[in-house]
Amino acid sequence: MWETLQGFLKTLSGESPANTFAPDDPRVAVAALCIQIMRADGRIDDAERAQLERLMKEHYKLTDETLAAVVKAGEDAESEAVDYYRFTSIINRALAEEEKVALVGFLWDITYADGDRNEMEDHIVWRVTDLLGVSGRERIMQRQEAEARRREEEASNGAGE
Repeated sequence: MWETLQGFLKTLSGESPANTFAPDDPRVAVAALCIQIMRADGRIDDAERAQLERLMKEHYKLTDETLAAVVKAGEDAESEAVDYYRFTSIINRALAEEEKVALVGFLWDITYADGDRNEMEDHIVWRVTDLLGVSGRERIMQRQEAEARRREEEASNGAGE
């Protein structure tokens, strides 16, 4: 609440807060959808947050400061959202078909980050995929690829211990 008040006062004084994003910034929309997946089981796991940060940083080539700002903007947008359409409409305008399919892979990677997949996460990925116009076949392929990446990661972590 204090940050919101500070931001409001800065806009009245003519100052623009650092790292502000346009309302239709696809990076914020992607972060918000990922955060919705993370919150689907009622808690945000450290592994999920690390996965989100890694994926966003790698895909968008973000600095640590910009990454933190994008994730914060995504959290704020997600907490105000009433549906997925708010974010998927931005993504549909900004991303090509193959980028939307890759986003579905992001969502599955977030889903599997904590080692557990539940029906709420499945439902969110299904709805988002549908709103993005990505086929059910692509959704399933992306899920299988994310499962395989998770198994490989677990095997490589287990081998190093």
